[in-house]
Amino acid sequence: MDRKPETASNPDISVVIPTLNAGKTLRRCLESIRSQDYSGGIEIVIADGGSADNTLETAADFKCRVVDNPGKTGEAGKARGLKASTGDIVALIDSDNILPGPDWMSLMAAPFRDRAIAGSEPLRFEYRKGDPILTRYCALLGMNDPVCYFIGNYDRESVLSGTWTGMELETVDKGDYLEVILTPTEIPTIGANGFMVRRELLDSLGIGEYLFDIDVVHQLVEKGHIRFAKVKTGIVHLYGRGLGDFSRKQLRRVRDFSYFQDKGMRTYPWSRQKKTGLLKFIVYTMLVFPLACQAIKGCLHERDSAWLLHIPACVITLVVYAFGVIEGRVRPRQHTRNKWHQ
Repeated sequence: MDRKPETASNPDISVVIPTLNAGKTLRRCLESIRSQDYSGGIEIVIADGGSADNTLETAADFKCRVVDNPGKTGEAGKARGLKASTGDIVALIDSDNILPGPDWMSLMAAPFRDRAIAGSEPLRFEYRKGDPILTRYCALLGMNDPVCYFIGNYDRESVLSGTWTGMELETVDKGDYLEVILTPTEIPTIGANGFMVRRELLDSLGIGEYLFDIDVVHQLVEKGHIRFAKVKTGIVHLYGRGLGDFSRKQLRRVRDFSYFQDKGMRTYPWSRQKKTGLLKFIVYTMLVFPLACQAIKGCLHERDSAWLLHIPACVITLVVYAFGVIEGRVRPRQHTRNKWHQ
């Protein structure tokens, strides 16, 4: 795609998708992107970590540009894809995301008409009754990690809280989106699953071999780019089928964080998060009954068997994170991507 000057209405968009054996979900992701009615240019850059399934064939079917990702991780893939892309706006979309309608790109790009807006993100995870139970649970909870609910640091609408974040942020309703003012001490976990950001701002950060999405937002806020848009739309996140997938991804999350933090490569201020919230998560999980009350509250809002996962998901998270923290202090190591699949 040739680089064109940004206009007020239709900046070119580069969709960056890291992949590693993503054949089970990638076709649906790409179909939803190619079906967009967006009037500007859209390019799709796939950064592949060495897929052995049909990922590359699927990418070729949709005429995507493919670059190698020797680092294999999603963060390394995002950095590689960013460097290979050309659009004025960069959309970080994962291979397990599906855009819910043909107007998604138009809605997400509209806030950038305001030059003060640094990035945009969907307000919710799209809930669909036909999705696997784990995907439905995460969509209703509004996050993929239950710890985030307890510390109030999440960025999608949650059935349990009735809001999209537990942080107190200055917010202005602009009709199709909420303009949110972030501060260095109040930054929700914005940055993935449909996050869009101005290329010029990413370039100003000097992204290296890894692009850690929530760290990028933190770095932008530190540089004074504090206005972001939470767009009143959703995005499907096919997070997994059940508790086996959940356990695997939680272990990957804590191992990778410990590894890169030990190398001094992470900047997001997790140490500033509410310690009382973390303590509440531990106590609630050990007692179990308070989690059951939360599950019942969720079920009263949306009667779905997915709420049966709430207790085991919290227990698994507590055990995996405890193990991961201890392991990270003794011998930090990156989670292996051998035999990884989406």
